[in-house]
Amino acid sequence: MVGAAEGSRGAVSRIVVFGAGGMLGHDLRAALRGRDAEFVTRADADITDPHAVGAILQPGDIVINAAAYTRVDDAETHEREATAVNGTAAGVIAEQVARLSGRMVQLSTDYVFSGDATSPYPENAPLHPLNAYGRSKAVGEGVVHAALPESSWIVRTAWTYGVGGPNFPTTMLRLAASHPTVSVVDDQLGQPTATADLAGRILELIDIDAPAGIYHATNSGQTSWFGFAQAVFELNGLNPDRVLPTDSGSFVRPAPRPSYSVLGQDGWSAAGLAPMRDWREALADAVETGVFASATSGDVR
Repeated sequence: MVGAAEGSRGAVSRIVVFGAGGMLGHDLRAALRGRDAEFVTRADADITDPHAVGAILQPGDIVINAAAYTRVDDAETHEREATAVNGTAAGVIAEQVARLSGRMVQLSTDYVFSGDATSPYPENAPLHPLNAYGRSKAVGEGVVHAALPESSWIVRTAWTYGVGGPNFPTTMLRLAASHPTVSVVDDQLGQPTATADLAGRILELIDIDAPAGIYHATNSGQTSWFGFAQAVFELNGLNPDRVLPTDSGSFVRPAPRPSYSVLGQDGWSAAGLAPMRDWREALADAVETGVFASATSGDVR
């Protein structure tokens, strides 16, 4: 288990982060610096084991569950494993949090929806996942709400990128280093989201003690993967014309992807918060602060 952050904020509850080794975990560490926090990685505890989870938690803790099985295509043939992490483990954590009178943030995904909408999905839209990964995350939402109906925040996000894990911008920059052009699908729409912004918004929810419920935490606006790739090229000083549009039929993958993943953000008004900033502004900041530096260490021009 990674040691607790030094210091605290008076009477503010201790925050425990499960999944501290991933992209969001990296940015939560930064956001929680100087606060009373515990960071738990996959190696530290079996989160499907109530005893292991219970040994970590203390009365009144606020848990951020960022642990997840995220191999979307592999989940098609390993759905039981994906559901164990994304569903069963979320329920185990929620039950232990409930036993100790704590609160919980459960991370979820746009993949709980079918992707056939033509306008942003509201927070209360019916769930209809297209693939095993989406089904496993929908299970997680359900078990957390059942255990903590008044003490949990379900935070759905999408198209995330950041330090500490594989992500779309890094992939594009690596391909740019070895390919004169890159073909990217132009028929899937969504909201690129910086994990640094996501981490900040999660802490805002906690700090203001927002009403329990579902929140869509994505950067604002929308684009296609093609548009996202062009922005990555342009902001890194590359010619965006090197990105060529194609359709999903050219990239058939084991797990079907939703064609429309834009999430509505009306829930923020109930919490007294504005929607998150535009995706392009967040991406520009990520480039400026060197989030993708490892992918651009060579000559990609």
